[in-house]
Amino acid sequence: MRMAAVLGVIAGFVLDWRLGLLLAVWLGAWLVNHGLSQGGGVWAMRLVPVIFGLCLLVLWQMAVTLFAVPSVILPGPVAITVRFASGLDMLWGDFVQTFVKGALSGYFIGCGAAIFAAIAVDRSLFLQRGLLPVASFLAALPVVGIAPILVMWFGFDWQSKAAVVVVMVFFPVLVNTVEGLRAADAMQRDLMATYSASYWQGLVKLRLPAAMPFIFNGLKIATTLAMIGAIVAEFFGSPTQGMGFRISTEVGRLGLDMVWAQIAVAALAGSAFYGVVAMIEKGVTFWHPSQRGR
Repeated sequence: MRMAAVLGVIAGFVLDWRLGLLLAVWLGAWLVNHGLSQGGGVWAMRLVPVIFGLCLLVLWQMAVTLFAVPSVILPGPVAITVRFASGLDMLWGDFVQTFVKGALSGYFIGCGAAIFAAIAVDRSLFLQRGLLPVASFLAALPVVGIAPILVMWFGFDWQSKAAVVVVMVFFPVLVNTVEGLRAADAMQRDLMATYSASYWQGLVKLRLPAAMPFIFNGLKIATTLAMIGAIVAEFFGSPTQGMGFRISTEVGRLGLDMVWAQIAVAALAGSAFYGVVAMIEKGVTFWHPSQRGR
């Protein structure tokens, strides 16, 4: 009897016309993308992720409409877009507070400090044995543990958010830069020594250029960490502005449409930031094999 009941539930679930409609839309989009990816040119290949993203949004809207999902559980893309358009001033103020003041300032301070620290580590055997283990320990600290401490130290304004970002981005950039400074092979270093190049001449003319792919790898990782760190830090104390502050406030008010609008802004800002760093990397490391054919 139990097995029959289970099979009946499964059959009803599979035969639900709403699920069939969703599957039909998904299958149609998949066939279009498959055809474009098989024989299309450059523009066709660029359309593939666009169609995929639009398909997900359409399926999301269809699902919440067909199954009458309450907005306090999951608002649809249309409701989020309407809320986004009606709250542009609020979203812009939160974006400036979180991204421009907190994330960007902490990113530049943390990444700059990490690059200088990596050069010092490369120069000093003592720091290689002392600083790197400490940095590994700091990287393992959870952001939800250090964020409230730094908020108490630096106050509730953007300075504490920048401090959290510095802690989060420092270690990935440090490790990648240290590894990059070791990328030049022994023959290249011996050639510089043959030319009587000093440490700083070898660093500027050989080792730093060779380390650029590694450095930019760390910088690209840090772009996402900076946004996450600034938003999470605002959960533990912020002025009446900021993306993390707004998310925590709107969740308490069941304003899930504004929460998703803030998430969309964070995703767009993080993607654009990553893209800018990737473009700079392409211009700086145009000679590297990884950039060929891009």
